[in-house]
Amino acid sequence: MANVSRGALQFANSDREILKAYLPPKDGNDEIQRPFTTLTFATSLDSSLALSPGTQTVLSGPQSKAMTHYLRSRYDAILIGVGTAIADNPSLNCRIEGVGGYGGNGLEGQPRPIVVDPYLRWDFSRSTKVLSLADEGKGRAPFIFCAKEPQEEKVKLLESLGGKFVILGISDTGPLKGRLDWVDILQGLAWHGIKSVMVEGGGTVINDLLRPHYASLIDSVIVTIAPTWLGQGGVVVSPPRRVSAEGNYLAAARLKEVKWHPLGEDVVLCGKL
Repeated sequence: MANVSRGALQFANSDREILKAYLPPKDGNDEIQRPFTTLTFATSLDSSLALSPGTQTVLSGPQSKAMTHYLRSRYDAILIGVGTAIADNPSLNCRIEGVGGYGGNGLEGQPRPIVVDPYLRWDFSRSTKVLSLADEGKGRAPFIFCAKEPQEEKVKLLESLGGKFVILGISDTGPLKGRLDWVDILQGLAWHGIKSVMVEGGGTVINDLLRPHYASLIDSVIVTIAPTWLGQGGVVVSPPRRVSAEGNYLAAARLKEVKWHPLGEDVVLCGKL
């Protein structure tokens, strides 16, 4: 058991209670049009996710990191964009003590990684972290949402570990014309039996989903705010402003049902759009 649980994280029950109202119900409806969707990310005081595009930047402290892994245990899937996959080589698994691979049975509690990669830029291999962990039984292989036919060797590698490619059409309407549309992506997740998804980034993904056009798709937002300024030129969370019928600028989005929770040196902000 000691070997199985090596690297496992713990997250206090008192801290879990604060998050409860913003998480998916444990008994979800089998007939869903889209999954329960939460935006969650770590940001600096100047709303930056990273020092520059493609640069891995550590913001949150150890308690916030444990919170992220606890959150992953409560969702069927975690989703990132291709830029984050390339820049960070992320693990995309859950290391909370008691889940599969960290003291639990099978893959219980391990979310399905989802990578949105329309034009197949991510050149993964068996040694890529997320696939390596799937090979070790410490996570699941990803589903890759794309808009073109993948190479056969990539299909075989992904499917050998339990993952797959999901091909969608490019949108010809809406604010993301010429790209994959978030309505199609979330419906595709539901079609594959995913009832809840935690969207972790990066900047393009988060800013897209905070647009008024997609606000109705988001059920909750959980943001870790670190006590640091990254400075100008970073990857910033700043969705487009709304414009009234009279041509006046309006705030892009605002949260309601807000809770603030100190966690080590960080502060966690929970709310609903």
